[in-house]
Amino acid sequence: MTLGWNVAGVVVLTVLAISASSVALAGFGLDSLIEIGASTVVLWELADTSEVRRTRALRLIGAAFVGLAVYLLVQSTLALITAHQASPSPAGIVWTGMTAAVMFTLAALKARTGRALANPVLVSEGRVTLIDAILAVAVLVGLAVNALFGWWWADPLAGLVIVFYAVREAAQIFGVKPAR
Repeated sequence: MTLGWNVAGVVVLTVLAISASSVALAGFGLDSLIEIGASTVVLWELADTSEVRRTRALRLIGAAFVGLAVYLLVQSTLALITAHQASPSPAGIVWTGMTAAVMFTLAALKARTGRALANPVLVSEGRVTLIDAILAVAVLVGLAVNALFGWWWADPLAGLVIVFYAVREAAQIFGVKPAR
């Protein structure tokens, strides 16, 4: 279900991002592509659960998080510097609301299944889905605040919220310890 939802999401979000000129919706579309990639990596890893393949799968998911963080950091910063104003997107609000509900449910199910199977790749893929849900909420809030109050900066700020989560997940996958 995640894969089908995200494939449809990429198409819908591409149209919505272009029509609203929204950094947050574009970033959310990119996150959906990463979710598709992560799901594919999990299926690939489950076909052969050797340690080498498992490590490679985790690195691919981690690299996707790094790519998402870099993209959103650059696009959101540029939008803030240039005072880029996205158009209100009622359809984007509806889509991200539905996506948040679906993704929170799927994230919990994937994490539980991954723990039951003692499969760290499936657990990590569950975190990817959780981040997708969090991103949906951040984008939803950004779109709603922009539409209701005209706060143009809420759209790129929604992208910056996700940078934190993407960096944190990549660091966890790659075993980077936070500085104290």
